[in-house]
Amino acid sequence: MNNNDLLIRLRYALDIKNKDMIEIFKLGGVELTKEEVLKLLTKTKDSDDDMDGDYTEENEDSMKCNNIMLESFLNGMIIFKRGKQEPKPGQPERPAFSPNDRMNNILLKKVKIALSLTSEDMLEIFKAAKFTVTKGEISAFLRKEGHKNYKECGDQIARNFLRGLAVKYRG
Repeated sequence: MNNNDLLIRLRYALDIKNKDMIEIFKLGGVELTKEEVLKLLTKTKDSDDDMDGDYTEENEDSMKCNNIMLESFLNGMIIFKRGKQEPKPGQPERPAFSPNDRMNNILLKKVKIALSLTSEDMLEIFKAAKFTVTKGEISAFLRKEGHKNYKECGDQIARNFLRGLAVKYRG
């Protein structure tokens, strides 16, 4: 899944309105207009799970969401849901961006923080999507890359997590 797909699915799962999307991006440090947000929410041709041809050609109607934009959105969502936290002395004003392409792991971590989810809550979300995952696997996805128990979160797991969120929050 590309970043646009993650953004579209997360927006749907949590029922985030366009006005709130703009605000969340702003809180994350990215200024976007309503038109730009709508372009980000347009399915693109390189969407790997859209095999049925239900996409738009890469043109002026779509805009690619890069890793920095997605991570900024996720950081903004944490602030939007939980409020701004004052940095402690010696701590940077903004969190550093992850230097890798493991956006699925970052998505799980930041959504967990934003929604104040516990591991049990995450297990329930996966269960709502009819997908089996263990508490140990969830812990491995949330670890820092380079840790001996770190495990990369694949597209199927991220997709099922977002599907479970939709079931939980939209009914």
